[in-house]
Amino acid sequence: MTRIATWFPLWAVLGASVAYLFPEWLVGLKPAVLPLLGLVMFGMGVTLTLSQFAAVLRRPGLLGLGMALQFGVMPLAAWSIGMAMGFPPELLAGLILVGTAPGGTASNLVCYLAKGDVALSITLTTASTLAAVLLTPALTWLYLGESVPVPALEMLISIAQVVLAPLALGLLVNRWLGSRIGPVKAVFPLVSVAAIVLIIAIIVALNAGKLAHVGLAVVIAVALHNGIGLAAGYWLARLLGRDEATARTLAIEVGMQNSGLAVALAVKFFGPAAALPGAVFSIWHNLSGAALASWWSRRPASSPPGTRVEL
Repeated sequence: MTRIATWFPLWAVLGASVAYLFPEWLVGLKPAVLPLLGLVMFGMGVTLTLSQFAAVLRRPGLLGLGMALQFGVMPLAAWSIGMAMGFPPELLAGLILVGTAPGGTASNLVCYLAKGDVALSITLTTASTLAAVLLTPALTWLYLGESVPVPALEMLISIAQVVLAPLALGLLVNRWLGSRIGPVKAVFPLVSVAAIVLIIAIIVALNAGKLAHVGLAVVIAVALHNGIGLAAGYWLARLLGRDEATARTLAIEVGMQNSGLAVALAVKFFGPAAALPGAVFSIWHNLSGAALASWWSRRPASSPPGTRVEL
């Protein structure tokens, strides 16, 4: 079972390839994306305890660092890459919208598989989503001179349904049943891998038509943007003396964006071409996340997730 999970990147690439070649097989599964994420969050919940979340809340400085990286590095990196590559206004707007978006819920799953601090990951995703209500339009205006309203209520409802509710249920099950569900806990990493591979395949199928028209420049820009976020999150955390589990978590939280929100805002306010960076990012960050999770899952973190209380 562990061997199957460690081949996560291969399954992700195979799933994406099948979806690109035969999108009609998977487009009808779009409604399954949120339930699949909810299932994964429940599985994470049964491996966590309330004390781990309490430890996160005792580290406000660390939460502040994560937020600063999220809304500092990613928008600036997007603007810099777009300007350096000479992107036209619509593509530049789309890339910056990806940069100003909050962390994506898939980051929690990747953090779980990468042996990061899952409680910290979930807390940062929730915090960045709440902050995005103000920061996404403010940063978009700063870099583009455009005012973009963010669908705050829809975002909050979505994160409550997809992240918080199933997570809370998993925490309660773990509290009530504990060690009696040990075999079930052992299965969840494999369930998580299967779930995200299917999610990636569905996302590719839904964007197959757009991908056929995406230029190499957009793919390079997205890969650079994602790579800068992952590297900045990890190495700045290490330079500040954070442990391995925390550094992995910050890398994943900073590098993986809510690109679905970026696509929705791009289409509404800037046009179809502006949605291309977000569509490509949706696929790329899941594939790069899968590769990182596979790499890190075979290497122990320097301290157990959720145990540090400094900063």
